[in-house]
Amino acid sequence: MSAPSARPARFITALLAAGTIAVTAGCSGGLAGGSPDASGSAEGPIALGMLAPFSGSESAFGAYMENGAQLAIQEINEAGGVLGQQLELVVEDDACDATASVAAANKLVTEGIVASVGGYCSGATLPTLPIFDQAGIPMVIPAANSNDLPDAGLPGVFLINGTGTQQAQSALQYAQEQGAASVAVIDDATSYSADLAGAFVEQATEAGVEVAFEATVTPGENDYASVATQLAQEAPDVVYWTGYYQEGALINRQSVDAGFSGTFMVADGSVDASFAEITGEGYTENVVGTFTQTPDMLTGAETWIADYEELAGEAPGPYSTQAYDAVRIVAQAIEDAGSTEFDAVVAALEGLDGFETFAGPLTFTDAHTRDSGGFVIVSIDPESGEFVLEDDLLG
Repeated sequence: MSAPSARPARFITALLAAGTIAVTAGCSGGLAGGSPDASGSAEGPIALGMLAPFSGSESAFGAYMENGAQLAIQEINEAGGVLGQQLELVVEDDACDATASVAAANKLVTEGIVASVGGYCSGATLPTLPIFDQAGIPMVIPAANSNDLPDAGLPGVFLINGTGTQQAQSALQYAQEQGAASVAVIDDATSYSADLAGAFVEQATEAGVEVAFEATVTPGENDYASVATQLAQEAPDVVYWTGYYQEGALINRQSVDAGFSGTFMVADGSVDASFAEITGEGYTENVVGTFTQTPDMLTGAETWIADYEELAGEAPGPYSTQAYDAVRIVAQAIEDAGSTEFDAVVAALEGLDGFETFAGPLTFTDAHTRDSGGFVIVSIDPESGEFVLEDDLLG
């Protein structure tokens, strides 16, 4: 495996400079008072809504996202707000559950949000799309990345995380760089997981890499011995687990116990320190993951991390930066639109050109996705149990 690398300091400098420009624009007052907030007032705060998991198996990610979004709002408000108005974040728990997310989305609508900056689990985000669409609320989704989201074809849906197709490309690139001749893929049947697994199989097949076997497991179980045994028997060089960390950690442990000795690659839904805790000591050396870089992997992000820690009282984690960027992107679009009106904000989002984000300059494609995924390979530090940068896939 290649040695860890870091993002150039000049990138972070450019990002922070771009953030300053956006905030300064909001502070200019040129459009002050020109647009009402969702409650009809031109004086009250502009409300942005966030759905994220604060309960359930994925609850570790909710606070990371909320704090990242809150940091962006704090910076923008301190610089004068947007259209002369302050921003506020309204957060609801979707528990990474489709039923809970529908109720939470309807609550956000009644609470008067003008844009959504949430969405972690694709399966929970998908049923909220028509709710926000019918309410005229654009969505800049920071984490959920199933192709099912842009494929819904709704005009107000924008993704700033790489898609499942792009993540699968990174996974296959790494597997091939490691000389893998055969791979396997296991999913949990959720939209995010199945979409990513399907993309990986399709791309591996096209590349002439043998797909030794495919399996789908049921989330929430404690025993995955059947699939673990099959994995040991088929002995692929790399297995790609596309579900979440709770089940992935158990499958890895039980597969190693069954005799599997290949690389256990996980997707971004499993990249959390909880994976190492669950899979256990002595079971992490074979684990790598596909992920977008977190601030601790970026040279020059020290000030941003310090600001985050001052706000949150703890270090940032997965999707803190994407949530931070989602707020900045929406704020810039509202500023550019001179309004919170749906069509104007959507047009402004479509018109963003090279907007600096932690994942690089952003210009939305016609499908309202990034033109590149920005995924890297991470591995587990044996001392801390945290995922750290392993390979930036830049060659």
